[in-house]
Amino acid sequence: METLTDIRWVLACYADDVPANGGACVKHGDEQIAIYNFARRGEWYATQNLCPHKQQMVLSRGMIGSEGDSCEPKVACPFHKKTFSLLSGECLSGDEFQIKTYPVRVLDGRVYIGIE
Repeated sequence: METLTDIRWVLACYADDVPANGGACVKHGDEQIAIYNFARRGEWYATQNLCPHKQQMVLSRGMIGSEGDSCEPKVACPFHKKTFSLLSGECLSGDEFQIKTYPVRVLDGRVYIGIE
């Protein structure tokens, strides 16, 4: 049985606020959310900004790229280089860490994050 959740789309920022092939951080309530403009792929992603490895709010400053033959989009923590899937949040460095991911929509130059 599939569970359906209600998603509320929240205006996070303008597309011009996020550098091409880089990230930026926005605050929603008490959460910091990293938004990534993966311009080389024409895709946008969002995750929690907190790196679970050392509990630092840094993922928005991480380097984005692709993992392996599957070309899975990923972000690397700028301090300790733990890598995380931008699709699932799974740690790709072999550790048991996980990060939260959010759906993203870009409409008329505005970036929206899907919040459950």
